[in-house]
Amino acid sequence: MGTKSASYTRTMIISPEFSRSQIDRLGDRLRKDAYSDEDLRLLDSYRRAFAEASEHVVKEIRNRLGLEPTARPAKSKTSIADKLRRESIRLSQIQDIAGCRLTVEDIFTQDEVVGQLKALFEDCTVVDRREHSSHGYRAVHIIIPYSGKLIEVQVRTQLQHRWAELSEKLSDVIDPSIKYGEGDKDVLLILAGMSDRIKEHEKKEAVLAQLVQTEGGEDVIELALDVYDMKEDISRVLNAIDEDIAPAKGREDDLSD
Repeated sequence: MGTKSASYTRTMIISPEFSRSQIDRLGDRLRKDAYSDEDLRLLDSYRRAFAEASEHVVKEIRNRLGLEPTARPAKSKTSIADKLRRESIRLSQIQDIAGCRLTVEDIFTQDEVVGQLKALFEDCTVVDRREHSSHGYRAVHIIIPYSGKLIEVQVRTQLQHRWAELSEKLSDVIDPSIKYGEGDKDVLLILAGMSDRIKEHEKKEAVLAQLVQTEGGEDVIELALDVYDMKEDISRVLNAIDEDIAPAKGREDDLSD
């Protein structure tokens, strides 16, 4: 089976340890915030059941591609419940219960790594959030089915990763809904503006990669310097937001409590 595009249909994957109906009923109770201690134990068992599949994917990437993924903890109960409420989805359909992340230098390397992953995991689904960003979030996600589980591999450039980290931090400090495009309007505008700048930088990187392969000379050198300077400038601004806005907004919230 070949690689599927971003316009995929959510695949319902389940394992012998649990029935699909059992897991989906659990999801309904989590969505309604009507779960019991027994439900929490079942959810914990369900999340732990992804460990073997996740470890397999990480090992394949490490041994076959020579890359070093960063493991991600299994999705928390709160994150799962929030996702069930936000989206028309069942618990058995959630595709990021477990996974890992690869952070690369630039858009050119990102495309290369995505190509390698598609070749390694032929049944994977590619979700390119660079084409349609999610509330400013940019990355490429590879959804890999293995042993009845779906494992998500996030592939981010350094700037995409820095933006995502900042979005998470602002969500933690100010309002959890920020990373879903809600909450403090000033913060949302800042994040959207930085995401747009990263998108423009990626366009220049793509042009540079093409010129390097087809041409040379001063034009390539000039564009390479422009791409480098733009990346440094975006990084400085993201760091400034992290250092100044997050603490300031956090103090404002404390004073208003």
